[in-house]
Amino acid sequence: MEKHSVTIMRIALATVYIWFGALKVFGMSPAGELVEETVYWFRPEIFVPILGICEVIIGIGLLIKHIIPYAIILLLLHMCATLLPVFILKTICFDTFPYCPTLVGQYIIKNLVLIAGALVVAGKYNTEYKKELDTRKSNK
Repeated sequence: MEKHSVTIMRIALATVYIWFGALKVFGMSPAGELVEETVYWFRPEIFVPILGICEVIIGIGLLIKHIIPYAIILLLLHMCATLLPVFILKTICFDTFPYCPTLVGQYIIKNLVLIAGALVVAGKYNTEYKKELDTRKSNK
């Protein structure tokens, strides 16, 4: 498990990002309406597909080892934005704030697991990057 678990986590995160992002690009996302209500100051027919493209890029970034650190940064910024409805749309996210989330609220709260997974992946690839730098320095 130790050998493959972080890779599996990275692929799982990439799958979620690519899949959910593609749904937004093609106008098929069940979260599209939530995005529209949260970011009401942008035209949804433009913003939702752009958000989807960004999500697909994050997913692809998680699959390419050399750009994982950048993908993780974008993922964490995206996750911060996904928490906005909890503060902006409390009545949609909670039947009783803060302890009884609706299905939408649960959908948002589960992002804590994605954040934790991203941090695990970041930890591994940060360690590998440091080892690679140390190897380069010792070879000079």
